[in-house]
Amino acid sequence: MASSLKEIVDATRGQQQEHSRGGVLRRRHGENGQSRRWTVARASYESLPRAVPSADSHNAAADEGRADSGRLSAVSRAARGSARAAARTQRSSLEDMGKHGKCDVEACYPGAAGGGGMYPYMIESPQLRWAFIRKVYVIVSVQLLVTVAVAGAVNLVEPIKTFFQARTPEVLAAYIIILISPLIMMLPMIYFRNKHPINLFFLLLFTICISFSVGLGCLSKNGTVIFQAAGMTAAIVVGLTCYTFWAAKKGYDFEFLGPFLFAATLVLFLYAIITIFFPMGRTGKLVYGCVAALIFSGFIIYDTDNLIKRYTYDEYVAAAITLYLDIINLFMALVSALQAADG
Repeated sequence: MASSLKEIVDATRGQQQEHSRGGVLRRRHGENGQSRRWTVARASYESLPRAVPSADSHNAAADEGRADSGRLSAVSRAARGSARAAARTQRSSLEDMGKHGKCDVEACYPGAAGGGGMYPYMIESPQLRWAFIRKVYVIVSVQLLVTVAVAGAVNLVEPIKTFFQARTPEVLAAYIIILISPLIMMLPMIYFRNKHPINLFFLLLFTICISFSVGLGCLSKNGTVIFQAAGMTAAIVVGLTCYTFWAAKKGYDFEFLGPFLFAATLVLFLYAIITIFFPMGRTGKLVYGCVAALIFSGFIIYDTDNLIKRYTYDEYVAAAITLYLDIINLFMALVSALQAADG
C-alpha cells in the first residue's frame, strides 16, 4: 500500500517536473522569438536610407539665422532712433515755447492732446486756440484802426479831399492805382503768408491800399450815412460773432455755407459789372446794398466758424484778411443801402 502510494506520488512529481520544464521551454522559445523580431525590425530600420545634412544646409541655416538677427537688430535700431527723434522734437518744442523772433509764438507750441472746450469733439488745446483767436482779432482791430485813419484823412484833410475830387488825368491814374493795388499786394502776401514778420509787413501795405479804396468810396457820401453805417456794422459784427461762438459751443457747423456764399458773391459781382454799363436807380441801389449786406453777414459767420475750428496756428494772416474784408464789404454795402434810402 505504501509502495503504491509512493509510486503515485513519484508519478505525480514527475508529471509536474515535465510540465514545469515544458513551461520554461515555452517561455524561452517566446523570448527568443520576440528577440528575433526586435533584431529583424532594428536591422530593417538601420537599412533604411537616411538623409545626412550637408555642409551647405548647415551654412544656409546659419545664414538665415544671421539674417533674422540682423533684421531684428535693424528694427530695434529704428525704434530707438524714432524714440530719440521724438524726444528731441519734444524738447525743442518745449524750448521754443514763448520765444519771439522769426518764429510765430503759437506755431512754437507743441501739439496738444486735450479734448473738449470751444466745440464738441475738440482734439486740440482750448488755450492754444484762444491764443490764436485773440491774435487774429488784435490784427483785425489794428487793420480797422488803420482804415479809419486813412479813410478819415482822405475825407477830412482838405488838400487830399480836393485832390481826389478834381477831374484830372493824375487823379484818374491815382484812382486806377488805388483800385488795382490790393490785387497786386495779394500776390506777395499769399507767397509770404507763413513767413514772420514779412507777412505782417505786406498785410500792412494791403490794409493801406484797401483803406484808400474805402476813403474814396465814402468821399461823396453823407457824413451821417457813414456814421450810421459804421454803427450798424459794429453791432452786426459783434452780434454775429457772439452767435457763431455760441453755435459752435452747441455743436453747430457752418461749413455748408461756403458754396452758397461763393455763388451769391459771383452773382453780386456780375450784377455790379452790369450796373457799370447800365446804371441802376435808387431802388436798385437799395436792393443791391441790402442783398450785399446779407451775403457778407453770412461770410462773417462762415469765416468766424473757420477761425474757431479750421485755421491752423500759422494761418493768422489769412484769417485776419478774411474777417477784415468781410467787415469792410459789409460796411460799404450798408453805406450804399443807406445812401440810396436817404435819397
